[in-house]
Amino acid sequence: MLPILLSAGTFLSTLLGGLTGLRNRDKLHRLLGFTAGVVIGVVAFDLLPEIFNSLGHGVTARDAMLALVCGFLLFHIIEKSILIHHSQEHEYEVHHHPQVGVASALALSGHSFLDGLGIGLGFQAGTSVGIAVAIAVIAHDFSDGLNTVTLMLINKNNRKKAFAMLMVDALAPVVGAIVGTLVHISDGGLTLYLGFFAGFLLYIGASEILPEAHSKHSSYVTIGLTVLGAAFMFFVTRFA
Repeated sequence: MLPILLSAGTFLSTLLGGLTGLRNRDKLHRLLGFTAGVVIGVVAFDLLPEIFNSLGHGVTARDAMLALVCGFLLFHIIEKSILIHHSQEHEYEVHHHPQVGVASALALSGHSFLDGLGIGLGFQAGTSVGIAVAIAVIAHDFSDGLNTVTLMLINKNNRKKAFAMLMVDALAPVVGAIVGTLVHISDGGLTLYLGFFAGFLLYIGASEILPEAHSKHSSYVTIGLTVLGAAFMFFVTRFA
């Protein structure tokens, strides 16, 4: 019961982050700069260390990195296939399509599900472990909500659709926590899962959000916010 109660904190944190994004559309490029740093920070300071710490059980570093590359390339294929499909449309020249935003938001929701799954599995290892994982997840789920809304808006989705995907992302860790308390996942399978979603997020941060942040409003402020976003995730993963 405790994992599910704590996952409610992730719901509120994600929702608050998304609402912040919706209310600050006029400053979206700055939010994008911060968001890019956060996403890259999640991969570098959260997912990759966890992957390397969990190697073994038949899974090597090469296997985990293969899963990462598969995640990266799969989203690249999905995105570019959508753009090619719409190549005859006038809006193609600005390289934004609602389907890309939805796919990006779903990828982030998958990461949020994994966060919740980590809470549930953490409690299987012990109460103190589960609480520590929950604190870390709640601390950075604000950014997950912000990222979800940002990706929807920059890909020409309206506020209603952005909010709908925000709710999916906010509910994902709650569902993950429930699943984590009921289902046992092998250590090797979880490591590969982490690698796959690290690839997803790396593509989103480096190839989607960061270029968009500088496409029309490139500035030292945006650069500084990207560095701040990465530093924020370092602080959260190191001390929270």
